[in-house]
Amino acid sequence: MKTRTIAIYGLLIALALLLSYVEARLPAFFAVPGVKLGLTNIVVLIALYLLGNGAAIGINLLRVLLVGLLFGNGMSLAYSAAGALLSGLTMILLKKRFHLVTVSVAGGLMHNVGQILVAMWVLETTQIAWYLVVLWFSGMISGAVIGLIGYEMVRRLGPVLRRWKEGAEV
Repeated sequence: MKTRTIAIYGLLIALALLLSYVEARLPAFFAVPGVKLGLTNIVVLIALYLLGNGAAIGINLLRVLLVGLLFGNGMSLAYSAAGALLSGLTMILLKKRFHLVTVSVAGGLMHNVGQILVAMWVLETTQIAWYLVVLWFSGMISGAVIGLIGYEMVRRLGPVLRRWKEGAEV
């Protein structure tokens, strides 16, 4: 792997960590547990569309691991990992057929599904599945907003990143 590629991955992981930290410091929206903006999904979208599927999954899972170790615990790591994996796989499957914003919304929704599946396993009940209604409503809104930001970032960073990977000065 080229040094420039490693540097790009490092920058994206650092940005994802920073966005995770910022998001953790924001007050809960509407005092509803589990509702978040999903700021780190911007980085995942950039990686997915500009670096490829493997990079997106790798960067996201490494981010989940680092955030879990730095700011969380074993349970938060399990919830985040399930959400990130399900979300990432969904976005990979949809990216060739749908617009980036739609892919972002679907990724956000599937992140919620992953977290609810872990909660159902931990709590040993399916009763919590009703909570998906709340999470999906917020997930559609935040997924669309994050998707719009991600689309603009991919559009602007694409040419710069391609030139930088090729070795040109930017």
